[in-house]
Amino acid sequence: MFEEIGTTTEGDLIINVGPQHPATHGVLHLVITLNGETIKKVEPHLGYIHRSIEKMCESLTYRQFIYVTSRMDYLSAHINNHACALCVEKGLQIEVPPRALVIRVIMDELTRIASHELWWGAMAMDLGAFTPFFHAFRERESINEIMEETCGARLTMNYNVPGGVMADLHKEFPKRVKAFITLYKSKISEYAELVTGNIIFQNRMKMVGHLSVGDAISYGCSGPTARGSGVSCDIRKLYPYAVYDKVEFDEVLETGCDSFSRYIVRIREMQQSVRIIEQLIDNIPDGEFQAKTKAVLKLPKGEFYTRVETARGELGVFIVSEGGTTPYRIKFRSPGFSNLSALDKMARGSKLGDLVAMMGTLDLVIPDIDR
Repeated sequence: MFEEIGTTTEGDLIINVGPQHPATHGVLHLVITLNGETIKKVEPHLGYIHRSIEKMCESLTYRQFIYVTSRMDYLSAHINNHACALCVEKGLQIEVPPRALVIRVIMDELTRIASHELWWGAMAMDLGAFTPFFHAFRERESINEIMEETCGARLTMNYNVPGGVMADLHKEFPKRVKAFITLYKSKISEYAELVTGNIIFQNRMKMVGHLSVGDAISYGCSGPTARGSGVSCDIRKLYPYAVYDKVEFDEVLETGCDSFSRYIVRIREMQQSVRIIEQLIDNIPDGEFQAKTKAVLKLPKGEFYTRVETARGELGVFIVSEGGTTPYRIKFRSPGFSNLSALDKMARGSKLGDLVAMMGTLDLVIPDIDR
């Protein structure tokens, strides 16, 4: 069936969505083959904002290259930096102080919630509901203010350094985080009332964008995109880093394999992130926030790889070192490219009006794909 649908025949219509289109949330170009309103093929065209980030990193020091990754998945900027710092620390065998480990995880989970908040508001807006966008930014703004107070920036924090974090926490940090948790818990019922329980929203999402377990694995999907198909792939659980092995939280899995399942995964993930933060915020160890390191870092000759769980899935950092002050080669395995590759499989046989719902549940950040 899918092979026949994917074949272009006389009378088919080929349309372009993007590269400038509000539903693509970035510079993404989709060439769509239609038969009436039925999608026969979706072909993503990439590279409109390719900046050779991996090549740029080869001319930067092991302290500098970390922050270039903030410009990939900019909604997971802190987590991206964490992955790079972990890889450098692995190469240099740096022992990160316990205080810094806990701070990093709290910041990671605040970043994850802020990212999912923006996704939730944009997801609803893509389907025609504008009000949730303002509700989402209300909670997200609280996180951004916390980030700005401690890190000096709201979106691309540049807070992680090899050996720990750049500066100690602001004295108001625990108080502000607890206030955010109280706010979030008081507003979560609005999410269900406005969007999740809305019958119109459910009809637009359920049984739309089917992605089987086998297909999710075959396309290399990760993060909520894969977990919405029941694939266990949370790096925080499978390959714990920092203090994730010392906190209790659930890997969120849904088995519906449709757009609504991917939606529910992210909603439940925010609740698990709050759960992690609650366990850590009153138990931040005293001591140093950064290990002592040399001013100029030189990784020993060899290959080093680390991976973390960003808001969109698995980010892998691969460094090849020749023993100098800059990497010989760097490769980033970002989640967006693999998740986008599954869009054609999800969309074939569906109606054009459902494509936006499918794209929304992939939560694409285009610079994460165009590296």
